[in-house]
Amino acid sequence: MEDSDVVKALAALAQEHRLRAFRALVVAGDAGLTPGAMAEQLGLPANTLSFHLKELMHAGLVSSTRDGRNLIYRAGFDRMAALLGFLTANCCQGAACGVPSAPSCAC
Repeated sequence: MEDSDVVKALAALAQEHRLRAFRALVVAGDAGLTPGAMAEQLGLPANTLSFHLKELMHAGLVSSTRDGRNLIYRAGFDRMAALLGFLTANCCQGAACGVPSAPSCAC
């Protein structure tokens, strides 16, 4: 990951509603969530949620696919793992400190 990608991802997550939306999508796994289900779960108006999802998509942390008449949003697990890997790379100058360098997801 490039520094600019990391900054973009962290900036997208540095807002309470976006962080909550991203975490909800992580919990949902590969099944993802529709905007309606997310709005209800998070207690956000649809237009507010749409704005935040756009920011997460711009950062590459969320993707969407169409399933009939519905949009399904999913967390970008590869991007999340890359971000975590970037943040923990060379942790403690390579000494065994117990911090995993790139967590794997069984999603």
